[in-house]
Amino acid sequence: MRLSVITPAFNEAGNLKALHARLAAVLDGEGIEWDWLIVDDHSRDETFAVASAIAAADARVEAVRFARNTGSHAAIACGLRYATGEAAVVLAADLQDPPETLPVLLRQWRDGAQVVWAVRRRRLGEQRQTIGFARLYYFIMRELVGIREMPATGADFFLVDRLVLDEFRRFEERHISVLALLTWMGFRQAFVEYDKQPRMSGSSGWSLAKKVTLLIDSIAGFSEFPIRWVSYAGLTLLALSPVVAVARDSNAGLAALMVGLAGLQLTALGVVGEYVWRALDAARRRPLFLIEAATGPLQARGPRPQAAVE
Repeated sequence: MRLSVITPAFNEAGNLKALHARLAAVLDGEGIEWDWLIVDDHSRDETFAVASAIAAADARVEAVRFARNTGSHAAIACGLRYATGEAAVVLAADLQDPPETLPVLLRQWRDGAQVVWAVRRRRLGEQRQTIGFARLYYFIMRELVGIREMPATGADFFLVDRLVLDEFRRFEERHISVLALLTWMGFRQAFVEYDKQPRMSGSSGWSLAKKVTLLIDSIAGFSEFPIRWVSYAGLTLLALSPVVAVARDSNAGLAALMVGLAGLQLTALGVVGEYVWRALDAARRRPLFLIEAATGPLQARGPRPQAAVE
């Protein structure tokens, strides 16, 4: 078998050489044939130059650079579309997800799992607000959106089978969590635990704004509950209107109701607007990513064609 390793990278020039050395040590030690695709999300540092140097020295390594910063989930989607192995692993460049966990994921895959999630047991060196937001995100996805198969502590590091890769290529959605989509797709899924390590060098580009955007994309991509909740709030205000009519002498109560109603209307417009915007963006059919440069065989190869939808 051959394993494709996919690494989305943004400003990770200081980590790639160490990650390459550890990947080679682990996979060569297991006697596994492998290749490594580094997807540079239009970094501001020398990430692509370092990746190109590694690719020049090791024929198993290829790299692509996006023409603009598109986000880690677009980089993951790019890697999954290009992957040619019988299985593929998505592994971050910051070495927080140890490559030494790969043999454990591979054993689960050989035992029949088609998607294997490396579930975070502990998050060493992470800030409290980062852990708190992650817990909130997975609570919302499990309890409100309804994807209960997602691990409560989260998973960024995973393996997928060739069949899952081929089916993933049928999806052309934008503004979506790749991890949530893979969970929603089903197939035989398994979990292994590991301890997320402190970042080796550099700083994370995973800002609060990007986290909030991912949360909104994940909710809008898999559930209609925000629209339904706004409808419930509107019905509640409608039911309260007779009470306000009886208490028409209460100017303060009437003013409060008017302010609340205006806020509800704006919230409803915002919620509907999020869904309408995503429908418009999908209708334009702009490519999910644009490649500025590539190394090795990828220089002469365009993005893998989308599989026909039956």
